[in-house]
Amino acid sequence: MEPTTFSSLQDFMLHSKTITYVLMGGGLVGLACFWYFLCGRDKDIKRF
Repeated sequence: MEPTTFSSLQDFMLHSKTITYVLMGGGLVGLACFWYFLCGRDKDIKRF
């Protein structure tokens, strides 16, 4: 895989923002899944 060279500041900023937004989206999805995991364990246990 070749190293990426940026010809302008605009190219570099676009690449940086794209990576940042992808990581933030993944973090939000991961947080939502973790929250669902934590709240899913609170089921009422029926005791007779």
